[in-house]
Amino acid sequence: MTDPNFIYWILTLVIGYTAGSIPFGLLLARATGQGDIRKIGSGNIGATNVLRTGRKDIAALTLILDAAKAGLTGWFVQNWLGVPFGYAAAAAALIGHCYPIWLGFKGGKGVATFFGGLFALVWPVGLVAAGVWLFTAFISKYSSLGALIACVVCTIVAIVFLPQGAGVMVGVMSAVIIWRHRENIDRLRRGVETKIGQKG
Repeated sequence: MTDPNFIYWILTLVIGYTAGSIPFGLLLARATGQGDIRKIGSGNIGATNVLRTGRKDIAALTLILDAAKAGLTGWFVQNWLGVPFGYAAAAAALIGHCYPIWLGFKGGKGVATFFGGLFALVWPVGLVAAGVWLFTAFISKYSSLGALIACVVCTIVAIVFLPQGAGVMVGVMSAVIIWRHRENIDRLRRGVETKIGQKG
C-alpha cells in the first residue's frame, strides 16, 4: 500500500511546479498587444523585461503575480497539508518559474518568486533579504548583485535561526537563483553588468 505522505509530496511538487510555470509576463504582454517579450531586451519573461515594453502597469502586475506563484501556492499547501509541504511547494514554484515546461524550460530569473515565497512563509527572512538587496543595490547600483548577496545572507540566517525545513527551502531557492544569475555573475566579474537606471 502506498504511503499517503508519498502521494502528498508528489502532489505538492506537481502543484508548486505547475503554478510556478505559468508565464504571466509572456501572457500579459501578449494580451495587451506588446508581442512576445522573449524577443525584446533580455528575452526574459519576468517583470524587468516586461517593463522594457514601456507598460509599467503590466510590469507591476507581472511582479505581483510572479511573487504570488510561490507565496500563495506555498501558503495554500501549508494550510492544507502542513508546514513542510508548504516549503516544498514554494521551492517547486520557483523551479517552475525558472524552468517552465511550456516554454522549453526557459523561464525567468526567479527573484520576484523567491521574495514571494519568503514573505509568505518565513517573513523575517524575507525582511532580511529585502534589506540586504536594497542596501547592496543602493550602494553598488547593481540589482543582480543585490539579489545574489541577499540569497547568500538569507540562506545563512534561515539555516541558523529557523527549523531545518525552512533552511532547506531557502537554500534550494537561493541555489536556483544564483545558478540562473550565472551570466550576471560573469558580467559582474568583467565589470560590464548593467547598472540600475542604465540603458542597454
